[in-house]
Amino acid sequence: MNTNKKIARIAGILYLMIIVTGIFAQSVRSTLIMPGDAAATAKNIMASEQLFRAGIVSDLIMTTCFLLMGFAFYVLLKQVNKNLALLMLLFNLGGMPLMGTNILNEFAPVLLLSGADYLKVLGTDQLQALVMLFLNLYEHGYLIAAISYGAYLLPLGYLVFKSGYFPRILGILLMVDCFGLLIPLFQGFLFPGYKVVTYPGLVIGMIAEFSFCLWLLIKGVKDQQPATSEAV
Repeated sequence: MNTNKKIARIAGILYLMIIVTGIFAQSVRSTLIMPGDAAATAKNIMASEQLFRAGIVSDLIMTTCFLLMGFAFYVLLKQVNKNLALLMLLFNLGGMPLMGTNILNEFAPVLLLSGADYLKVLGTDQLQALVMLFLNLYEHGYLIAAISYGAYLLPLGYLVFKSGYFPRILGILLMVDCFGLLIPLFQGFLFPGYKVVTYPGLVIGMIAEFSFCLWLLIKGVKDQQPATSEAV
C-alpha cells in the first residue's frame, strides 16, 4: 500500500507538471498569437522569440510528463484490470507521436521568421501568411491528438471508479472528461463556428483534472486493497 501511495504521488507530481507547463504554453500562445492578424502575430513572435521558444519547450515537457504519468497509472491500476490498464496505456502512447509531430508545426514560425537566406525568395506577406498557416495546423493537430488523450480517460476513469483507491466521483468525472475532450475535435472540424458547444466540457474537464491531481498529491490512494474485476 505504501508503494501504491508513492506511485500515486509520483503520478500527481507529473500531473501537476502537465497542468503548469500546459497553462504556461497556452498563455504564451494567447499572448503572442493574434487570430486573423498575420502581421501582428509575426511581429509578436519576433519581438518575444525566447518566450515563444519557452512555450514550445513547455509543450515538450508536458508531452513527456504525460507519457510518464500514463505508465505510472498503468503500474498502479493494472491489478484492477490489466487489459483495461493496457488499453489506457496504449491510448496514452498513441498521443506521444501525434503531439511530438504537431509541435513541429508550432516551431515552424521560428524557422520562417529566422531570416535564413533560403527564405529570401519569399516576401514578407508570404512569410507571415505561412506563419499563420502553421499555427493553424498546430491548433488542428492538437485537436487530432485529443483522439488519444481524450480516449485514454475512459479506461482510466473506469479503473479509478472500480479500484477503491479513489472516490468514485473522480472516476465518473474523468469518464465525462473523455467526451469533453473529444467534442472539440468534432466541433473544430465539422462546426468551426460553434465553439460555444465545447465550453461545458471544458468546465467539467477542469474540475476533473484539478480534483484528481489534488487527490493524488495530498491523499495518494485510500488505505485499502484495490477491487479487482474480470479481464475484458
